[in-house]
Amino acid sequence: MLATDFASLPLSPGALAALEVLGFERLLPVQAQTLPDILAGRDVLARADTGSGKTLAFGLGVLAALKPPLHVQALVLCPTRELAEQVAQELRRLACRTPNVKVLCLCGGLPFAPQRASLKQGAHVLVGTPGRVHEHLRKGSVSLAQLKVLVLDEADRMLDMGFEPQLAMVLEHVPRERQTLLFSATYPPAIAELSRSYQRDALHVDVPTPALASSADEPARATNVTHAFHRVAAHQRLAALARWLGHHRPGSTLVFCNTRSECEAVSSELRALGWVAASIHGELSQRERQHVQRLFAGGSCSVLVATDVAARGWDLADLQAVVSFGLARDPTVHVHRVGRTGRLGRAGLVVNLVSAEDAAALAALERASGQATFAELPPPSAEPPPRPPNVTLLLNAGKDKKLRPADILGALTAEGGLAGADVGAIHIDDSTSYVAVSAGCAERALGLLRERKVKGRAVRARRAGLELRKPGSAGQH
Repeated sequence: MLATDFASLPLSPGALAALEVLGFERLLPVQAQTLPDILAGRDVLARADTGSGKTLAFGLGVLAALKPPLHVQALVLCPTRELAEQVAQELRRLACRTPNVKVLCLCGGLPFAPQRASLKQGAHVLVGTPGRVHEHLRKGSVSLAQLKVLVLDEADRMLDMGFEPQLAMVLEHVPRERQTLLFSATYPPAIAELSRSYQRDALHVDVPTPALASSADEPARATNVTHAFHRVAAHQRLAALARWLGHHRPGSTLVFCNTRSECEAVSSELRALGWVAASIHGELSQRERQHVQRLFAGGSCSVLVATDVAARGWDLADLQAVVSFGLARDPTVHVHRVGRTGRLGRAGLVVNLVSAEDAAALAALERASGQATFAELPPPSAEPPPRPPNVTLLLNAGKDKKLRPADILGALTAEGGLAGADVGAIHIDDSTSYVAVSAGCAERALGLLRERKVKGRAVRARRAGLELRKPGSAGQH
């Protein structure tokens, strides 16, 4: 019989206390099916959709395996920097009631020397991308000789992105006697081969993906996600998207397009119709992509239009809707798109705008997931687009000033300040910080930050706009 609550598992008092603080009470299916074996030290291969709660499953296993000596005992490999940073942050949250646990993130796109300096101070858990972890191994700045647990997160994406050579080189440095946990949203033959190469007597777990077909008004079976398929002519897809958005009015929508130019055109047209919308694609710099992502995650941008490549590795906790502005050509990409909403039991909406040019993609999707049920578009709405609930503020201090989210929260909510409920997501980057506040409190929040010090120092703050200002331009700091 599967466990249903965390207290029934052999978890440490610190882990149980952290779960209580974070509000986790009952196990989700992927956790119930894998955690007992993970905690027992067995290798596990789990296929589970994005957002199913797998990070918590392997995270608790990683923390349970740690011992006091400060050396690398666990390694989590992820396909993207964004996912690695999110996983590292989640592990730190899970360790918030366990003393002296050090988690270090090693990703490409960031300076190498500071990472090497941090490694000299020691770490229990490394989270990183295969290329950067291999670079540290090659240059001798880290040793995996005493590794106990290896986690391959979103392994299918790592293979799709061509990381197999780097992955093989990293695994040459890990002990043969170890626990290997492999998580994947899809189960292509390459994943089975990966398991055979690197795991021993692995428990295979498959958390079912809900059936594809579901009408626009009928809740999708065995899930909190409602699916809809609409047939539209290619030249009418934008009008159909605007009609769907106007009817459902989700607070946050991620629209997937297949090309950069389509992303730009769709976001531009939505802005012209009154939506607060932005686009993100591979031709933007890492800094530009991160800026837009912070605004969207903070609730100050209602619609984000993205390519699949640009959105890789994102973990958006409460994304209300996903739209395919034309079907993904690969059914596994469709699975990743759908998995971004309805996470951790929350409600979600998925709509697919299908044109004649999507015939081949539709056939492939139906072969993989079952027959799609088409429905009429909802009636148009006469209401103007809703305004985002939050405004995101940009501060001119970050990790370079050793700023923490609690420092910003304290400055805003100290006596006479904002209510805690009016402060949303806070992200601390290298030299800047983002804080979301309720739209009606934005001017007051800016005033508080002008009057008060944050961690003993004055900071400058402004509203973060959708257009990223160039360094040195007016108002940039």
